[in-house]
Amino acid sequence: MRKIVHKIVMVLAVLSPVLAAWGAHAATLNIVALGASNTAGRGQGAHPGGVEKNQAYPAQLEVLLRAKGYDAHVANAGIAGDTTGGMLARLDKAVPNGTQIVILQTGGNDARKGVGGEAGGNTATITSKLQARGIKVILLDRISAYANNSTRDPDGQHYNAQGHAAIAAGLLPKVIAAAGK
Repeated sequence: MRKIVHKIVMVLAVLSPVLAAWGAHAATLNIVALGASNTAGRGQGAHPGGVEKNQAYPAQLEVLLRAKGYDAHVANAGIAGDTTGGMLARLDKAVPNGTQIVILQTGGNDARKGVGGEAGGNTATITSKLQARGIKVILLDRISAYANNSTRDPDGQHYNAQGHAAIAAGLLPKVIAAAGK
């Protein structure tokens, strides 16, 4: 009987790290992509280019994370034409409790709408509020670093499906690192 107990203890000792890693990997990873038109997928008005939400980088990132074994949900909280002031105003509604990571895409709408001087302060306030809630922030302020100009739509402002795929692929290692898994 003692040998059986000893074998069970040994098996559990060997399996414990594997089970712990599996359990940590199995927990749902809740991510919110907060931004403007390139997060939403498409623009509006004079710049209506882009893709449908199911082709935008948040949806493509969720697919990539799931392919890596993560039970991930990436909510798309992008609104075409939004500014950092608008993102700050809707922050609590757009980022529900239980969110672990926010991808913050600030874009160029602040400058286009004449409030560019507020972007830095608003971005810092958004980041600070999220971190105070224990949410990790990945700043996506230079989206063009992930997707080259050949993946832009003819409007010159928004990305096609290939551009969104490149953005998602570029964000993948940062999200995995932020998740700490």
